[in-house]
Amino acid sequence: MIIDHDTLLITFIMGKKDVPIHAFPEPILQWSAKLYQESWKIPYFQLIENDYCIGHQKCGGNAQYIQKDRWLHHTSFLWDYSDTYMNLLKMPEKKPKYRENRSHVEFLTRLKDHAPNYHDLIESLVQQLSKRANIVNFNFKTWEEKPHRKSTEKIILY
Repeated sequence: MIIDHDTLLITFIMGKKDVPIHAFPEPILQWSAKLYQESWKIPYFQLIENDYCIGHQKCGGNAQYIQKDRWLHHTSFLWDYSDTYMNLLKMPEKKPKYRENRSHVEFLTRLKDHAPNYHDLIESLVQQLSKRANIVNFNFKTWEEKPHRKSTEKIILY
């Protein structure tokens, strides 16, 4: 996947006290999929084989970290993307069945083609989430940068 300024990154950091679900992959995925469905009301938005899809086209992938009763669920949603850049990606060795050997461009869809606008998408998610959990706003500008392990590398494609 290519991550750039048109990728919508959403991360939930939760504990047993925050939401009434078990800290296991499937309940977390079901909880988040229901949250997105109720927030965005995008027709045919669904969870298929651990991917967020609209119809049978992927619009988001996720990663989870679970420890005891706490968990982190991160999703990279494709608000928009360049077909040219997606065509640079190799076909992954491990593919979900529903992909059916489609190219990246055929397999993926943009959220912007299914939602009114970016701002409304975020606002509706925040409203629905605030009904389910306590939201803590975080100002990244006040966050003191600390040394950390760097395992990613930025690649400029253009």
